Amino acid sequence: MQKEQIMDPQLMIQGTPNPNALKFVVNMPVKSQGNWTYRLGGEYKDNPLAQAIFELDAHIREVYFFDSYITVTQDGLSDWEELEGKIRAVILAKIKDHDPNFKTEEPQKAKPFVMSHNPEMAQINEILDQTIRPALQMDGGDIELIGYENDVLRILYQGACGSCPSAGMGTLQVIENILRDRFNPRIIVELAEFY
Repeated sequence: MQKEQIMDPQLMIQGTPNPNALKFVVNMPVKSQGNWTYRLGGEYKDNPLAQAIFELDAHIREVYFFDSYITVTQDGLSDWEELEGKIRAVILAKIKDHDPNFKTEEPQKAKPFVMSHNPEMAQINEILDQTIRPALQMDGGDIELIGYENDVLRILYQGACGSCPSAGMGTLQVIENILRDRFNPRIIVELAEFY
């Protein structure tokens, strides 16, 4: 029987279009399925890696896990040169013990719209999977669909996209234009508040 070989963790840091977010890419999975955003003051008891990153600096606002990268967003008041070295060290020290299948707890508040088995939401998701999401994910972010009602799609940015200056107008307009072309010419895309 062949002994399982454990990889030495390696990490690469990438900038994002958001000056307040950096993407930390590792050579092993950080989230096996889906994605998850921890926000300052959020619940991360089942994720010691997220907790350790938040404890590094009071200016860290979000820690986003997807596939094989972690995007860390700060409020712009901390020095990235100093902070990125600390984050790198914590990730490299803790990644071998990190469980990419970590539990995620759904928010206590109910989502404003019921999305189960909604064919329109499924169609919108498919369009975004083919057009927008790959670019957002390359930049360390993503979007979550919150609801679709009366031609209004409500979305929530994740990761680096959450506080990116271009996300609020430019990216939002691109999403709306693509969905008007491929889905519904009357659709309006709005940013949702955290729920």
